[in-house]
Amino acid sequence: MHPYRTHTCNALRREHVGQTVRLSGFVHRTRDHGQLMFVDLRDHYGITQCVVQHGQEAFEVISAARSESVVTITGSVVARSAETINPELLTGDIEVVMTHAHIESLAEPLPMPVSTDADYPEATRLTYRFLDLRREKLHRNIVLRSSVIASLRRRMIESGFQEFQTPILTASSPEGARDYLVPSRVHPGQFYALPQAPQMFKQLLMVSGFDRYFQIAPCFRDEDARADRSPGEFYQLDIEMSFVTQEDVFAAIEPVLHGVFKEFSNWSVTDYPFPRITYDDAMLKYGSDKPDLRNPLVIADVSDVWEGSEFSIFNAVLSGGGVIRAIPAPGCAEKPRSFFDNMIELAKEHGAKGLAYIGFGADGAGKGPIAKFLSPEKTAALQARLGIGNGDAVFFASGEALHAAGVAGKVRTNIAEQLGLIAQGIYKFCWVVDFPYFEWNEDEKKIDFSHNPFSMPQGGMAALEGAKTKEDLLAIKAFQYDIVCNGVELSSGAIRNHKPDVMVKAFEIAGYSREVVENKFGALFKAFHYGAPPHGGLAPGVDRMVMLLANEPNIREVICFPMNQQAQDLLMHAPNTVEEKQLRELHIQLSPKAKQAVEELKAKTANAA
Repeated sequence: MHPYRTHTCNALRREHVGQTVRLSGFVHRTRDHGQLMFVDLRDHYGITQCVVQHGQEAFEVISAARSESVVTITGSVVARSAETINPELLTGDIEVVMTHAHIESLAEPLPMPVSTDADYPEATRLTYRFLDLRREKLHRNIVLRSSVIASLRRRMIESGFQEFQTPILTASSPEGARDYLVPSRVHPGQFYALPQAPQMFKQLLMVSGFDRYFQIAPCFRDEDARADRSPGEFYQLDIEMSFVTQEDVFAAIEPVLHGVFKEFSNWSVTDYPFPRITYDDAMLKYGSDKPDLRNPLVIADVSDVWEGSEFSIFNAVLSGGGVIRAIPAPGCAEKPRSFFDNMIELAKEHGAKGLAYIGFGADGAGKGPIAKFLSPEKTAALQARLGIGNGDAVFFASGEALHAAGVAGKVRTNIAEQLGLIAQGIYKFCWVVDFPYFEWNEDEKKIDFSHNPFSMPQGGMAALEGAKTKEDLLAIKAFQYDIVCNGVELSSGAIRNHKPDVMVKAFEIAGYSREVVENKFGALFKAFHYGAPPHGGLAPGVDRMVMLLANEPNIREVICFPMNQQAQDLLMHAPNTVEEKQLRELHIQLSPKAKQAVEELKAKTANAA
């Protein structure tokens, strides 16, 4: 017989009754019934109930095994009586009567429970992550993550993609987030950087003549944590394709995402092709470039409805080039005043000076501070545009277009949440397309790239050279797209700008010389001079996909060893200080501020000890 197990703790069934078996696992729960001791033995696969009689040697061994101790038991499989069958367990028809038990590893008293999924303080969970990962829900999430990655890899290979690995130690590049820098020992004063993404390398692979690349790629960014973003590192399904249009990229990735979400969930999933929503429409109708299509409320521009009214605040907004956006609130006209006051406070929290509203009573009359400013004809036009009527209400966000859109989007979401309008049990995908290529940098009073400087402008060189005014430049769209699911951005992507002259012109418009392009993006710029195929791709976030599939609100719940909100690994004590010898080898001296911080950390650690 195997020294540890003949079966896993999820394998035994009624057909094994009468067999002598050996199981190993963790002591999940014990129940002492006097003459009988029941033990739920747990391993990676499941749980088996084991039982031992008082007076037997195995009883004394098991009695000494604290919760989460690792034990090996030997015994006979017996059928449970009808009244003791546990339908919650796959092994619930049987139990193992122990004849022998051995403690492989005795557990100390636990700092946190393992046999329950009840929430526990983050600091404790991350400090003892190896215990946290034993808990059923989190353990299941990590298994799901492994299965999702395996499915993604299989589906990509079946679609004709080849997996290549790109460097982890590379050069620093001026992308959206801060780099993690790695000092070079053999090149004093010089640094490697951990890649924020394999962007440059995957484009270079296309220039190298490969056609369909993918990689489950680790990415490193020194940025703050959010519920849907882990600080430090994350993984993405990195993809690039040659000789493709935007629609070709969509057609390649949609079956992969649809298939994975269908495979690992019983929720309904948007059929492909996924809806395409322009950036302008997304900002207008949903107040976000990450629209949650489960929410049925649609925002409308009603600037023309208010034009010429006697409401001075809206008149000032419109005369200053601003807009008025209306958010329907069905069935809310008779809500208590606190409902409207809370919406106003929400708007103020997001930078608005206030939030106007009108409610329409059962008699159709408009109620609220600004209802009197709309004529019956204007009121009818407003109701028709929003599809609202008696008993409904409408909120108004005003100001500069992007600001008004953002406020309207927050209000839209809040209304839908309060009214229970957001559809459940469904994954709603969409593409957001036609992002602006440039934006206006108000602080520096200059044109800047709005998103990704490596995207191809729609219209190419002709569009760039034909733009004579600021307004012309801001009207240029990019072959830039985002894939969004349930209001979560899974990925940005683009058809790349593969033409050196177009790249130079675009950077010139944004205030960067050819020398800057050559210095900052030298490898890519050089490669484009030797024949570069049209290419494009994207990189859906693996962590976010698993978070959605596990229906978890926080990305920490689908990562084995995440950092906390302060980008600290509490289990491994990272980041931490290093020896002076190591610093000398790397030609590094700490600044006075850093030295002080190190001394304070050492003192704090010594006091804690």
